[in-house]
Amino acid sequence: MYIVMNRFKIKLGSEDTFIEIWRNRDSHLKETKGFNRFYFLKGKTYADYTLFSSYAEWESKQDFENWVNSDHFKHTHRNTDSRPNNPDIYFEPAQLECFEVII
Repeated sequence: MYIVMNRFKIKLGSEDTFIEIWRNRDSHLKETKGFNRFYFLKGKTYADYTLFSSYAEWESKQDFENWVNSDHFKHTHRNTDSRPNNPDIYFEPAQLECFEVII
């Protein structure tokens, strides 16, 4: 199994906007071979930001990489770099973390 997480530090006051972005995404994950489950997590609020994380569980690293190279992924992430329709809500760039399940 393979776990992929993104950590997002979202500027204070932008949390609801960020949640709506995720709520309205059309990820096609459920249709993707090797995808198991997804969680969108809200963490602690600090002085300057609130921590969020996305958690995706895959059957294998190869299944995840196949999704990253798919048209579905490109469509889902088409506005993530420029964010033309969203205010600057990110405290800093997202941090991708990937893990192979050992036990």
